[in-house]
Amino acid sequence: MTKPFDTEKLLARIRSCLRRADQSQGRQRKLSVGPVRIDLDAHAVWKSGVEVKLTPKEFTLLAALASHPGKVLTHTHLLREVWGAAHTDHVEYLRVTVRALRKKLEDDPSNPTLIRNEPGIGYRFQEAAET
Repeated sequence: MTKPFDTEKLLARIRSCLRRADQSQGRQRKLSVGPVRIDLDAHAVWKSGVEVKLTPKEFTLLAALASHPGKVLTHTHLLREVWGAAHTDHVEYLRVTVRALRKKLEDDPSNPTLIRNEPGIGYRFQEAAET
């Protein structure tokens, strides 16, 4: 990259390189949590064997959470990864998208077990069994 460069473009290129590195290692990135199956490479999600349609932002958020099962990801981290560095103060984007994901994936969205809230910090995705 030539200077001066945009930080967003640099981060996008780094993420792209990391994705290619993951793919070149031949890792299958499929996760199963209860009735939910996630294929990160195919960008597909199923609940109880039925494919769930997610918006691009919903899938990107789910992929970010599912890639770090059991770990708390801060609001800022998720906002930066899904919406970009310019949106790290827009927590409402995150709340709305998490609510939509819970409606589509949780058996009881009002009592979530898959995507857990860590008050004042962020969200935690339930431990997953890799397949």
